[in-house]
Amino acid sequence: MQKLSLLFVLALIVLACGGGEDAPGEAPMAKADKKPAAKEINVKKIWKVRCIACHGLYGDMGTNGAANLQEVTSDLDYRINIITNGSENGIMTAFGEILDEDEIKAMAEYTMTFNKDL
Repeated sequence: MQKLSLLFVLALIVLACGGGEDAPGEAPMAKADKKPAAKEINVKKIWKVRCIACHGLYGDMGTNGAANLQEVTSDLDYRINIITNGSENGIMTAFGEILDEDEIKAMAEYTMTFNKDL
């Protein structure tokens, strides 16, 4: 009886895992041909979690000496550097170990939208 139960459990596991077969109607594909899906970056969510406390909803709050992003005219590379490494005066926190490169670039681009003159 135990052997039959064990065989039944193993069969359920194989069925639950799909048995390694491709989905119906899906052509088999080599693993090297599959590209990972592009990571969707929700900049507004990151902004609300990481930035809004000092910069405010519209980038102009300036709490704790934060830059008014509606007035800043720095280029994208400078902003990426500041987000990655923090500000030279130590007021802004470095996010290089918290956010990945794509998230940092997306956030730098997002900060540029606050200044309508850019």
